[in-house]
Amino acid sequence: MSSSTEAQSSRGDVFKWAIVVLLVAVGVIGNNFYSAESLLYRLIAILVLAVVAGYVALHTVKGQSFFTLAKEAKTEIRRVVWPTRQETVQTTLIVLAVVVFMSLVLWGVDSFLGWVVSSVIS
Repeated sequence: MSSSTEAQSSRGDVFKWAIVVLLVAVGVIGNNFYSAESLLYRLIAILVLAVVAGYVALHTVKGQSFFTLAKEAKTEIRRVVWPTRQETVQTTLIVLAVVVFMSLVLWGVDSFLGWVVSSVIS
């Protein structure tokens, strides 16, 4: 990309992000201003503003890179080998046993050190 194209893209992205911030601000201020209205109507208005803001944000360079990242993450999740139920239960029980054991060890060390300090002080 040439530097003039990058500058135009940067200025265009700044303008688009300003629109996104403006839409979010309109949603927040409008929700506060129309607090007496039905929650359903306010929710619909906020959802519409959020969709429009998301659409505008996806047309920026950062938005496109985020969309690409999300697509690649979806592809990677399909490749994951998920553990079986038995492996999950066994791992959970091992973690719980280690947590209980370490909490008892730390409780014992804390009690011993508290006894030593109280013996030295008194």
